Amino acid sequence: MKRLILTLLASTIAASSVVFAADAPKAQSLDQLLDMVRKAQTAESELNRQREAQFKQARDQQAALLNQAKAELAELERESDRLKAAFDANEKELAVLEEQKTVRVGNLGEMFGVVRQAAGDMAARINRSYVSAEIPGRAKFLEDMAQSKALPKIEALRNLWVSMQQEMTEQGKISRFTAPVVLGDGTQVERELVRVGAFNLVSDGEYYIYSPETNQIQELARQPVARVVSLVDDFESNSSGFEPLYVDPTRGGLLQLVVQAPDLMEKYHQGGVVGYVITGVFFVGILIVLERLITLTIVGGQIRSQLKSATPGNNPLGRVMSVYLANKDADTDNLELKLDEAIMKEVPRLERGIAMVKVFAALAPLLGLLGTVTGMIETFQVITMFGAGDPKLMASGISTALVTTVQGIVTAIPLVFLHSLISGRSKSLIHILEEQSTGIIAQHAEKKGA
Repeated sequence: MKRLILTLLASTIAASSVVFAADAPKAQSLDQLLDMVRKAQTAESELNRQREAQFKQARDQQAALLNQAKAELAELERESDRLKAAFDANEKELAVLEEQKTVRVGNLGEMFGVVRQAAGDMAARINRSYVSAEIPGRAKFLEDMAQSKALPKIEALRNLWVSMQQEMTEQGKISRFTAPVVLGDGTQVERELVRVGAFNLVSDGEYYIYSPETNQIQELARQPVARVVSLVDDFESNSSGFEPLYVDPTRGGLLQLVVQAPDLMEKYHQGGVVGYVITGVFFVGILIVLERLITLTIVGGQIRSQLKSATPGNNPLGRVMSVYLANKDADTDNLELKLDEAIMKEVPRLERGIAMVKVFAALAPLLGLLGTVTGMIETFQVITMFGAGDPKLMASGISTALVTTVQGIVTAIPLVFLHSLISGRSKSLIHILEEQSTGIIAQHAEKKGA
């Protein structure tokens, strides 16, 4: 370091000499030159003394700063030792206090855990309760209590007990109150509601649900079946006594499932194309049955009227009698053949369409089975693609596939019954024709024998 300083000093002096030499005027004589050299030496000595003084001053300042830093370091080390000793002492004291706390708390520690758990469970129950739709904000205190790290005070325990007692008391009450209701289109309206314990909310003949996630009362997208909703109006209007009402013990769970469950028309459309074909078969069969019932009823009336008249009319029995009158001089065998021929002509008219109804009754279940098989194939294709991890997906597909089977059976049952009905009527009329034909032949044979 000293060598570097000396080198810099020598360079500075040399440069100064050069400067002075360059700036000094030229001497005219030796005396003048000597005088100039002395002056330059004096000036250079003064400059060196100033520089040495500056160097010494800077050295003294740096030494003072160094001594100050060393003093501060020593003070900080002493402070660190003091704080470390205090920290160790506090750790020992804290351990002693924790031990004293454990001894003094005793069973209260277990009680603290039980209270926190009870407060958390009660807060969750109150948040889901329909009572909160009428009395909101009851769970905030319980949630804070469940998250607290300190031992609960007597007042907090009393408030917990009051909250439990209030919830139990309100569950046994039927209360009327006014609150905002969120409709299906998202708008809010004020409604007078009837709260049935902690289970249901009803108003204007409809059921409502309470959403704990949004703390709002919501309108159901679809109400339950009519036999359930029909009791709500009478229940709301009654101010004393007893009225029946369907209660949802799951606090809205069953009512929300009603929205997801398809109604009758939705189930019908689940049958798809096969279901529509079965419906077409059903209505065509019904039309045939109606036509046959009307026709056979009219023909039956005409035949019964003809039984009371000897003049042939425009009806099956009248036409059979006309054949007899046209061939009454023929022998018995020929007359019997003529009458059989006349009856055979009437039978197709009386039995027209009956066989088709029987075919439809047998075809409907087969179509239903076809729809079920195709639906099951589609279901298993979906399971193959996405796996069978979701039982709802598989159950929904099977349920949809079975709809066509139900449609086929529902179509076949009435068609079988109606086929039996019109077939019986037709056979009854044919039996009358055969009976009358046999009687005519018997009378004709008696006349010929006489």
